[in-house]
Amino acid sequence: MKVAVLGFKGRMGHEVVKTVIREADLELVAVLDHQPKEKNIREIAEFADMDVPVFDDLETLLTKVELDAVVDFTTPKVGYSNTKLVLAHGVSPVVGTTGFTPEQITELTELATSKKIGAIIAPNFAVGAVLMMQFAQKAAKYFPDVEIIELHHDNKLDAPSGTAVKTAEMMAEVRTEKQQGAVNEEETMKGARGADFEGMRIHSVRLPGLVAHQQVQFGAEGQGLTIRHDSYDRISFMSGVAFSIRKTAELDTLVYGLENLI
Repeated sequence: MKVAVLGFKGRMGHEVVKTVIREADLELVAVLDHQPKEKNIREIAEFADMDVPVFDDLETLLTKVELDAVVDFTTPKVGYSNTKLVLAHGVSPVVGTTGFTPEQITELTELATSKKIGAIIAPNFAVGAVLMMQFAQKAAKYFPDVEIIELHHDNKLDAPSGTAVKTAEMMAEVRTEKQQGAVNEEETMKGARGADFEGMRIHSVRLPGLVAHQQVQFGAEGQGLTIRHDSYDRISFMSGVAFSIRKTAELDTLVYGLENLI
């Protein structure tokens, strides 16, 4: 499969490039950065033996290069427009960029379905994180008192994380809705109780040294349950990315969340 990587100079994008190169059935044919100094990836010492053009404009890339899939790890600001443009060109997007609204997901799904194009948007590509979300959903049916603490590196642009939002959405499907905390609870410092998602609280931590971590904390009379996943290295996401690239060839619509495929 011929693959392009958007945001190839970012931490995640860099790992995706190495993964695509490493996988025998995938071929890296183009990369994109918003302000590249290079015209070809071989100008970077690590990829000196490669011959892959570097683009700064997605429309140009999609027009000039034959593609099967585009992997997007850019920023929430351009994730939606990038995905829509990739689909418009008849190419399968695999998107790890977060920040999509429900309305945007619906619109992109309808576009992919109308064109019969396989597409995947996943807030988290780590298999362990997907299992964590599934386990949390199962527990929420029996433990409606729950809070999410997500912890990421200090350069992450969105809060809460896409994984935390997706976890809350999945739990909301089975959880009896209730407001966390005391009825007359009062924040003496705004934001102390975190974001409110249908009564569940989400807390975002941003610190250097972290990669991607999430803890789902359940409480009940006389007991507690903690479900936690830790990504210590970005390579933890790469098996899910490679799986998703291959999976788009079998799909004819957009799938939101890796848990719907494994």
